[in-house]
Amino acid sequence: GPGALPRHDAMPTGTALRSTTRRLQLAGARGASRGGIRSRSSIWPARPCDRPVYRLAPICSSMDDDGYDDEEYEGPEGSDEEEFTYVLGGDGLFDNGDPSMRLYLDSADQNQWRKWAETGMFFGFTTNPTILRRDGVKCTLPSIRQMSRLAFELDVEELQLQAWGETVAEMYSNALDLAELDTRVVVKVPMTMDGIQTARRLVNDEVPVTFTAVYSVHQAVTALSVGAQYIAPYLGRMNDAGKDGIEACASMQAIVDMSQERDGETRLLVASIRSADELAALAVNGCNTFTISPAVAEQLVSDPMTLDAARVFEEHAAEMRSMGD
Repeated sequence: GPGALPRHDAMPTGTALRSTTRRLQLAGARGASRGGIRSRSSIWPARPCDRPVYRLAPICSSMDDDGYDDEEYEGPEGSDEEEFTYVLGGDGLFDNGDPSMRLYLDSADQNQWRKWAETGMFFGFTTNPTILRRDGVKCTLPSIRQMSRLAFELDVEELQLQAWGETVAEMYSNALDLAELDTRVVVKVPMTMDGIQTARRLVNDEVPVTFTAVYSVHQAVTALSVGAQYIAPYLGRMNDAGKDGIEACASMQAIVDMSQERDGETRLLVASIRSADELAALAVNGCNTFTISPAVAEQLVSDPMTLDAARVFEEHAAEMRSMGD
């Protein structure tokens, strides 16, 4: 009928073949991972983890429709809880939700990448066509491939690249091109009908997806229903439009948290943050994943009182070294 999603078997042979190839590539990446954490419903490559993974309550029946078992284990010695629930799947431990703080640098400036990678603060980098334009990077696959090589040389955990296209077929094809650069690529798509249809195909292909340009709380529900790994609301632009951006992001985070109690590891990735104080306010309201500009990153490490204290420490250190000379 009108508006119906095109079937996969109606796609051009080349696109369908690349889709199948992508599934096999990611299956291999998962098979090569050891001791990683993934959610029960996650289809993305596992990440190494040395910490124990546990839940305080069962999150699915003893055998659910997907074939995953819940098995109970004794808690760590000396713990307050007698039982912890591990979720076991075909390729190891799965973890529902990861509370760790995660920062991304919202930039395509390779000098900024090098500078901030040295700090260890950033989980990865995020880009979009507007950022590429600002930082002088062509929005073409060869140019993005060249840019991406540096990110991977800097050992980032993730690089988020945005797909483009005036139709679902074009956006999907470009998204596959981006995903094929590396298993650490997360593909961004806008929260539009074309973006949603593209995201559905990518999720089926086991490609991690970020919904970007999110402005309304209800869009978090849409993103979760499709299976996105990240939802990116634009805080500053919501405020510019007269909305309470902090409150909207807090509400989206609550929706994501409720979803994580059952399954999934979707994160709210707050973007368009214009100050370190805004970031702190978001963290107080339960958010733990942010993408920030280099200017905001500077604010995180340059509190005037801290800089004054550090200067005094150095002065006193020099003074004490000179004693007795």
